[in-house]
Amino acid sequence: MTVVAKANVYFDGKVISHTLLFPDASKKTLGVIYPGSFHFKTGQAERMEIVSGNCIVTLDGESESEDYAATQHFDVPANSGFGIEVKKGLCEYICSFL
Repeated sequence: MTVVAKANVYFDGKVISHTLLFPDASKKTLGVIYPGSFHFKTGQAERMEIVSGNCIVTLDGESESEDYAATQHFDVPANSGFGIEVKKGLCEYICSFL
């Protein structure tokens, strides 16, 4: 496995992740989200696993939001996006590119 040392920094440092590259060509990011509301676009399908904290997620095209906490996950289709809100504390996640 290779860890990319350079951080991925979004939204003025309120979302930060690091990339992990695996020998089978798969990729994951490990990250943290500070309080706020953010929107991400996706090219590739993703699975977002919540490691700690809480967040509220609205997938593009959906009108209902869902709450997620540690040990839960949500899937994002390719070529779409999602809104994510953290109300307090930190939300830590693992993003697997499917």
